[in-house]
Amino acid sequence: MALDVWLALVALFFVGGLTPGPAVMLVLASSFRYGFKPALLPAMGVASANVMWLVLAASGTAVLFELYPAATLALKLVGLAVLIYMGLSTMFGPLPNLDVSAEDAPRRSRLYGKGVLLQATSPMPVVYFGMLLPQFFQADAALGPQFVIMLVTITCLEMFGLSVYAAGALVIKRILKSQRAARTFNVLIGLVMIASGAWAVFSTA
Repeated sequence: MALDVWLALVALFFVGGLTPGPAVMLVLASSFRYGFKPALLPAMGVASANVMWLVLAASGTAVLFELYPAATLALKLVGLAVLIYMGLSTMFGPLPNLDVSAEDAPRRSRLYGKGVLLQATSPMPVVYFGMLLPQFFQADAALGPQFVIMLVTITCLEMFGLSVYAAGALVIKRILKSQRAARTFNVLIGLVMIASGAWAVFSTA
């Protein structure tokens, strides 16, 4: 992969990883409720689901998104429905206990699975992996090395961005002492999660 192409890829996913979206909100809410280390499990789930999206982009399946816009829109709407459910669960679910520890978090498989489910169904990856990423593949270069470079680069940037938000949630948790403030924070997280998903659906419809 040419250096300038790789740097453009880094710039795209570095900014994308730090832009508040459904994955960021899920990790932020998980860290706020259970702590930093448990929040890395849904982050790892998000990174794992990215492999599927990267395979689709590399295989040329992403071209189908352009050929069948109605099916693509249906896929996005299903993802939006999942985001609405998760967003509402965050907004109206139980408030975090300020004294909670990592031992009180749900099973690791459940937290990891939430990350996989979110990223596998979210409309946001359709935009990044289906519409933007295929432009970075170079037809005159071997596909295998490009795939590996993209996989490592995107995974590192994704985990970095999500880890930053997971750590930031700990600071926010210390600031939000009252139940009312904690509920307000949860509502904001849920609204951003839903709004970002809606943007991904309707801005690219």
